[in-house]
Amino acid sequence: MKVFSKEQIYQGDKLTTERQNISSTDLMERAGTQIFNWMHMRMQGAQVPIHIFCGIGNNGGDGLVLGRHLLTHGYNVITYIVNCSDKRSKDFLINYDRIKNVTKDWPKMLSCGADFSEIVIDEKDIIVDAVFGIGLNRPPNDWVIELFQKWRASKAFTLSIDVPSGLYTDQAVEDENAVVHAGYTLSFQSPKLVFFLPETAKYTVQWEVLDIGIDRDYLMQTETEVELISKFEVLPLYKPREKFSHKGDFGHALIIGGSHGKIGAVNLTSRATLSAGAGLVTAYIPECGYNSLQAAVPEVMVITDKNDKHISDIQFEIEPTVIGIGIGLGLAGDSVLAFETFLKKNKTPLVIDADALNILAQKKALLKLLPEQSVLTPHPKELERLIGKWSHDFDKLKKAKAFSSKYNVIIVIKGAHSITVYQDKQYINTTGNPGMATAGSGDVLTGIITGLIAQKYDPLAASIFGVYLHGKSGDIALEDFGYQSLIASHIIETIGEAFIDLFKQPEEPQNEQEPKEE
Repeated sequence: MKVFSKEQIYQGDKLTTERQNISSTDLMERAGTQIFNWMHMRMQGAQVPIHIFCGIGNNGGDGLVLGRHLLTHGYNVITYIVNCSDKRSKDFLINYDRIKNVTKDWPKMLSCGADFSEIVIDEKDIIVDAVFGIGLNRPPNDWVIELFQKWRASKAFTLSIDVPSGLYTDQAVEDENAVVHAGYTLSFQSPKLVFFLPETAKYTVQWEVLDIGIDRDYLMQTETEVELISKFEVLPLYKPREKFSHKGDFGHALIIGGSHGKIGAVNLTSRATLSAGAGLVTAYIPECGYNSLQAAVPEVMVITDKNDKHISDIQFEIEPTVIGIGIGLGLAGDSVLAFETFLKKNKTPLVIDADALNILAQKKALLKLLPEQSVLTPHPKELERLIGKWSHDFDKLKKAKAFSSKYNVIIVIKGAHSITVYQDKQYINTTGNPGMATAGSGDVLTGIITGLIAQKYDPLAASIFGVYLHGKSGDIALEDFGYQSLIASHIIETIGEAFIDLFKQPEEPQNEQEPKEE
């Protein structure tokens, strides 16, 4: 799913009115009606008090359209105008007049600085937030912040229109009290990037996209910097297998890593590489791990370093399709030198994780030796060592995009919504859960991506698909183990189910049969 920028949304609105020969007021009517339909379908006329707070711009106009439809359908609605400026939009004014024509109780005008004592909101009421939309370009004033805090203190369910008021779509939040904390956000035509970033995702518990009929050609033809990745986006990436194929068709992956006490990391990565579909997997490890790895994963071939405790000299005679490197490697002096020597002669595609990333961060000149489209899979601290400290999430993404472009590498920023960055493009994953915040989970991801590249998936597709499969495997495992007891091995064990899930059809709801009379 494409995630449109603020500027692209404005352009889409403009083109829609031109191509469909409608006014901006008509488009606002369409948007407000969609919100009403969403609420009406769920409430079915329930007389829960609904408090709609409208700003004086287009977001407030959407709220007025909603209020008018709710009133004409008999709902218990109180509409307020948050009146903190004299700059009212044209479409707001049109819909302000329209709602006054359907009710004797005109919207209550809340002037800046007014007392909130007349606003009584019960915990069981519903608040609709239609104060500020995506056009907000300055912080709300203290009086509006106090209003937002009154909503939060009420504990009433808060529904935001398009975006929680006070939340910018393209810059950081300076004061979290100046942003509405929504229980649900109905976003027009596309989700917002801020719904998925660590610092801003907390401002809406859930979100949903409403189709308001923006011009289809515009939606299809417009390229976005950000894409949201779900099953529908990864399914076209899947490569089916031919009946007469053999293991040689699916590549030979080499996993380089491990040190005394960290052979388990190579175990996890190797198993994940196999489970993701690689035809052959060889692990290159120090001598100390030979017996344990051979016994634990008989499907994996093993080459040992001459050093017993850690890798000191990377030498092999096989010709791998792809190499995953860094897991459990350690930072011993000769391991660092071995990695540097390896990079100077290697031409094979790489997936780089853990201590290999830390070595690159220490010796940035080595980054120029990486093959094009090498995949880097840092957690936040490893990313910081690579790209430097950032002031907020938008700054982080800016630095990651610049780093990716400079060195022509793919960066998988691991987190609740892992983001794959390649040059100016960002791909946000939708699978995964907090149970996956456990030792070895990242090693499994490295293995999955490595296994896909072994099968001739291009590195970017392998990264996007691999992150999705990793998260989906964790979601499937969660059903049996819960958040606390989920471990990395469980993720590997459900990779197969994640592949199968790609082709599952949604279950049809079954109608309960009435009991037969005897």
